[in-house]
Amino acid sequence: MSIITKEIPVGVVGLGLMGCSIATCLLMAGHPVIAVAPISSDMESAESRILNHLIKSREQGLVKEAPEYYLKSLVVTEDYTSLKPCILVIESTIENEDIKKSVYSKIEAEITNDALIASNTSAIPISILQKLTTRPERFLGLHWAEPSHTTRFLEVICGDLSDIQKGEYLYELSHLWGKEPTLVKKDIRGFITNRIMYAMYREAFYLVENGYASVEDVDRACRNNAGYWMTLVGLFRWMDLTGVAAYHNVIKDIFPTLSNSTEMPKLIDDIVKAGGKGVANGQGFYSYTPEEAKLWEETFSEFSYEIRELALKYPFDVVKKKLKEGQEIKI
Repeated sequence: MSIITKEIPVGVVGLGLMGCSIATCLLMAGHPVIAVAPISSDMESAESRILNHLIKSREQGLVKEAPEYYLKSLVVTEDYTSLKPCILVIESTIENEDIKKSVYSKIEAEITNDALIASNTSAIPISILQKLTTRPERFLGLHWAEPSHTTRFLEVICGDLSDIQKGEYLYELSHLWGKEPTLVKKDIRGFITNRIMYAMYREAFYLVENGYASVEDVDRACRNNAGYWMTLVGLFRWMDLTGVAAYHNVIKDIFPTLSNSTEMPKLIDDIVKAGGKGVANGQGFYSYTPEEAKLWEETFSEFSYEIRELALKYPFDVVKKKLKEGQEIKI
């Protein structure tokens, strides 16, 4: 396995919103990045998206150098042969197995036998995708959160045929990217965060569709309760902080009443069948004017930088660090 260093060249295949923010994160970490556009139209927008991310990141103090400093390490191309020097190639294309298989074939035709391939999939198990490659042991999942260059989230997922040592290598490497990664050693559909989040989505649909609350009420409850503490502690430490026995007492009564439906919720089904895409076209669970949609996207971008600044003050080992500081002061 390669030495863990920011100098290793990394490829990104797929330059939509997520692919561009992944490329930005890698550039900010110091990697030379080969960004391949499987869709020609992405060539037109990729560089401007990455440039805008870098401009905003400098304004917010995430990086010290001007965008040009990082862009010198970026190659945007449609030519897969440019991936030859890459030690790691991250695929970030649409959730379609046939398309991904075609992309993997083109990647494997160019990279060395020692290079790693990772997918940013959030829906297809890694154990399925790795069987679409000729060397499944070097194939893993890297599940990012948008915007990838500001969030500290990353899941490193091993499929059934993955070499766990390669997963551990990516786990260590991702610390250079400003992440607090999770190493998922046993593959499961949806991985960790999506399984937790989709359980919440399912219950949210149930509450709205059965008249217990409005869309606005559910969003407000999430923002003002879970949104207040989850950035700091997550689920299990929250129960520790607020009394494990109390949760044990509630679980026996509330778990049997939670929705366990496997049907597509009518609320989202009706929106999608009517052509709704959310802020992308102004129609989703809420309706948006073009001005509102644009402002929501800008506000989300602003929020992602500000919440990052706050979250970084409270890393996962914040208490251990405080204890260590206290011990050093006593000495």
